[in-house]
Amino acid sequence: MSYGKNKKAIRSLSSFLGVISRLPKFIYSLSLIHKKIKEHKPDVIINFYEPLAGLYYLLFRPKIPMICIGHHYMFNHPDYIMPKGNFISRLGLKLYTGLISIGARKKLALSFYPFDDCKEKSIYVVPPLLRDELQGQQTTDGDYLLVYLLNDGYMEDIIKWHNKNPETKLHCFVDKKDITDSVEYDSTLSFHQINDKKFLSMMAHSKGLVSTSGFESVCEAMYLDKPVFMVPVEGHYEQFCNSRDAARAGAGIYDTSFEIDRFLTYLSSTRKDNMAFKEWTNQSHLLTLKHIYGVIFENDNVRQLTPYPRIAKKVAYNS
Repeated sequence: MSYGKNKKAIRSLSSFLGVISRLPKFIYSLSLIHKKIKEHKPDVIINFYEPLAGLYYLLFRPKIPMICIGHHYMFNHPDYIMPKGNFISRLGLKLYTGLISIGARKKLALSFYPFDDCKEKSIYVVPPLLRDELQGQQTTDGDYLLVYLLNDGYMEDIIKWHNKNPETKLHCFVDKKDITDSVEYDSTLSFHQINDKKFLSMMAHSKGLVSTSGFESVCEAMYLDKPVFMVPVEGHYEQFCNSRDAARAGAGIYDTSFEIDRFLTYLSSTRKDNMAFKEWTNQSHLLTLKHIYGVIFENDNVRQLTPYPRIAKKVAYNS
């Protein structure tokens, strides 16, 4: 991704030209992938939204089945509601997602909530794949808001709002080189370098999450019953879609700027209980395994592959 001078908005043309400039590296990577596949002879290839995998299947046409996993495949589901407008961005995202999944036997679309499968497009809807640590997290209603920023350019927006609202305590995670661990701006605002375990622990004890609408962080907040205030990165159409879809799923509210006053009002009038989402998400391992084993052994008993008898029984029963 290429961002503007303010390190906020995505520059689409620059991003595209950057991809073109790296074509020689991509060609080398494709040859390396081909070499490793011939060497290891895998039974199946699982692609987590890697564009080179689609190019590899387009150019080399291997017989090994591929399964693509990612929430992006929901964008090509006929029942998914895409936000109106943004025709070029919407078309580009759909085409890019289609390119990545060329040759896929199945596309496992991670979703906030259940959908019917679309077998005509090989799209099978499964729950989000979240970290196991979530299930063991003890939650409390803390005295601070947790903030996650995709781009450090948005730090100035957080500081600007904070200076007007110093009574609200904020802990902000951002990937910025000169933040090695934590930096205290003042007594109620701290910036932290990205650390997944620390972030998850602090989310569990926060009042809610302020986020740039990344799919996984929103799902984690929902699982922990933490309301979310979503502000998509400017020009990031995927996050724009995430924010609208997550709001439909009951995650929280969205806006175009970090005017957190709206979120504080929302927090004072709502209480999250995402039991339906948690029940859906708790099926993720079972449903994902079912599809993977179903591709590897289309008509065989999948239990020979599964190390967990309880899961194996369910997978075999539902195949």
